[in-house]
Amino acid sequence: MKLFYLPGACSLAPHIALHWQGMPFETHRLTRETLKQPDYLAINPLGAVPALQEGDWVLTQNVAILEFIAEQDPTHNLLGQNTSHARADVRRWLGLINSDIHKAFSLVFGAQNYLDDAQAQAALRAGASKRLVKLFEYVDSQLEAGPYLTGDRKTVADAYLYVVLRWARAKDLPLAHLTHLARFEQVMEKDPGVQAALEAESHG
Repeated sequence: MKLFYLPGACSLAPHIALHWQGMPFETHRLTRETLKQPDYLAINPLGAVPALQEGDWVLTQNVAILEFIAEQDPTHNLLGQNTSHARADVRRWLGLINSDIHKAFSLVFGAQNYLDDAQAQAALRAGASKRLVKLFEYVDSQLEAGPYLTGDRKTVADAYLYVVLRWARAKDLPLAHLTHLARFEQVMEKDPGVQAALEAESHG
């Protein structure tokens, strides 16, 4: 199994999940330039990460990849405890992070892809940033009940949350008042799987 990733991108989430599963895998580091080269476009025509390859089979889209990894060894409960309610709860948070938080960050990082006027771009980034703070406040309230999104056990949703939280820190979003989110960040940064993925991505 091979993970195609770009350092710091959302592909960090499945990279962490693979370490949590303890399963054998290899990685292929990409740059923003190689994302658009023919070799990688043959793997993912959208020129985006992550992509997961197993033999001749390729899976794209972060949520699908995270769920696939979680299902490889259900004993780790990375998709939640073995009940339909527990799994649905994890998918709920995956959906929020992917469809709301990640989407808002696409406006912060890539306002120039939507608008030509610099002033309009700045206004779009400001609006998206304000929306992100509200979303992280909602996540913070969820984390009051436990160290992870769905309680005492980490899931693939936590790996994804950690990635977008790193983006929030990089963009200096005003999150200092979110104490449960700060605790979550500390817990994740002490996690061996998180540390292993970060170490691997820092050295290629």
